[in-house]
Amino acid sequence: MSVEKVKRASGTVWRVRWRDPQGRPRSKVVGKKADAAAMDTELKRSKRLGGTALAANSRETLAEFAQLWWRRHAAPNLERNTLNGYASMLDIHVIPRLGDVRLQALSPEMIGDLRAEMAAAGVGNPTIRKTLTLLQSILEHAVAWRHLDSNPARGIRKPSQRRTSVVRPLPPETVEAIRAYLLANGHHLDATLVSVLAYAGLRPGEAIGLRWHDVGERTLLVERSVAFGQLKSTKTRKPRTVRLLPPLAEDLVAWHEATSRPAPTDLLFPAPDGSPWNADRARNWRKRTFAEAAEAAGVPKARPYDLRHSFVSLLIAQSASVVEVASQAGHAPTMALDTYAHLFDELSGREHVSAEDLIRAARDQFTSPQVSVLCPRCDDPSSTNTENPWKSPKPTPGLEPGTPSLRVKCSTS
Repeated sequence: MSVEKVKRASGTVWRVRWRDPQGRPRSKVVGKKADAAAMDTELKRSKRLGGTALAANSRETLAEFAQLWWRRHAAPNLERNTLNGYASMLDIHVIPRLGDVRLQALSPEMIGDLRAEMAAAGVGNPTIRKTLTLLQSILEHAVAWRHLDSNPARGIRKPSQRRTSVVRPLPPETVEAIRAYLLANGHHLDATLVSVLAYAGLRPGEAIGLRWHDVGERTLLVERSVAFGQLKSTKTRKPRTVRLLPPLAEDLVAWHEATSRPAPTDLLFPAPDGSPWNADRARNWRKRTFAEAAEAAGVPKARPYDLRHSFVSLLIAQSASVVEVASQAGHAPTMALDTYAHLFDELSGREHVSAEDLIRAARDQFTSPQVSVLCPRCDDPSSTNTENPWKSPKPTPGLEPGTPSLRVKCSTS
């Protein structure tokens, strides 16, 4: 490292010379001798402490490093859905505000301003938190790859991750109304899929990734998920087993017989050609098939993911602990408590009811002679009743199924 005087027509300037970690010569011209001396001192200090960022990447912008991070780390290692989310956050929030800033010039104040500007623009706390977490991760790689000596995003406080609204599970009566509507319209696959979502608590991608050899006598093995038509690992990247409730086991047996006994490695819910669902098919199922059945059941705004919460509510109703709920749902106990604390509180001290009993009681209402699953009102041709036969016969405005042990005071109507 050295500092030398350079005479130019415009006057005298100073040049700092050094070599980067690969041994390549580098130099930078500065206007004042004091600035050159300060830079030389910083380079020596950085080398002594093991840092090389200032030496190697003094002009690199955040946008330029983000492109390097994308090629070297993100694209080879992350799933397509994750990449799409990261690209959106970078393109919309980070690059327009900080992309032209030199990596070395980034400061905690700048990143704090980014958070404030996003909040002022009406961006929600979950998106702000994810964006700041992504930026911090990118800058951690900059430190690891010796483009930065320290991470300016590390100390920035992020918005709380706690939920601002409570989950509202669909009660068994509503789930059975959805199933009955689908069965009556010849959608056996769709009705069975609803059972898996509601009575095993799988994420939608996990459900359509099930193969027949994942179905045991007492459990379901969940080790795959489907995203964009491809089988991949689950969200947690860890396999888990879920208890197979008897009503769901019966539904799976019926579906297995209806599909002419497929091979063990075949999907339970394949596309017509036997392949996993692509994004278009999953979206159409959610917006058309499921939405139509949910509207007929009296819950037009229900989502397939709400059925996962229904399964958890059944576990809590039969006295499952937080740890057991987390294990069955495939997430951390802290997340289970944060998400379902209101349900644990509501059912604390109440009489426990088995999930199987709740499901069978609800199912009986749709398999009685008065409401035939395969042909509504066919058992009584003279009936003039025009009430929607698929709507839950006992509307439950609360968070949980409308049984004495689960009734709540809060109304969603």
